[in-house]
Amino acid sequence: MKLKVKTLDGKNVTGAKGELELKDEIFGLDPRADILHRVVTWQLEKRRPTARAARERSDVNRTGAKWYKQKGTGNARHGDKRAPIFIGGGKAHGPRKRDFNPSLNKKVRVLGLKMALSDKAKSDNLIVVDNLDLKEAKTKALIGKLDKLDYGKSALVIDGEAVNDAFRKASANIIGIDVMPAIGANVYDILNHETLVLTRAAVEQLEARFNG
Repeated sequence: MKLKVKTLDGKNVTGAKGELELKDEIFGLDPRADILHRVVTWQLEKRRPTARAARERSDVNRTGAKWYKQKGTGNARHGDKRAPIFIGGGKAHGPRKRDFNPSLNKKVRVLGLKMALSDKAKSDNLIVVDNLDLKEAKTKALIGKLDKLDYGKSALVIDGEAVNDAFRKASANIIGIDVMPAIGANVYDILNHETLVLTRAAVEQLEARFNG
């Protein structure tokens, strides 16, 4: 699969670097909704922290001795101070500990990422730019360039080993633009944006990641 390489302001790169060959085994697969759903669900569950448990009456460190004798005092028949009705007692029917740590086969996770990339390529929502170099980190100037790139409502911009510092600073206040290095590419973020923007370095990093 060949794709035109563009500059940040939407112009086609001329010369030998004007086209980039994308590997079909990464960008040319037929996306499967069930695989993408499994990977996205796994990602979102991995984000959930462990649910804390409440201390029930067996967990409270209070005496188990009876307050007073069972009868003859005129008071209610209480057993010990750990009962839920007393201040400092255990909680009745409190939340139990829930640890969200799902597992998913690595082959399925890799396949899901390839399918997410292929989905953007097949739907013409994949843009390859030469680089993210900016003369200065100015948000207004970057907005003028990106408007010509026609990325739609939102775009995920992926760079090589590290995101260009000037671009990262200039795009921080632009709504709908998110940036990350190639190592952070994931199914959820790719599908959660209308357009995927890859630099030439990002394509090389992703292909090397899958080959490795």
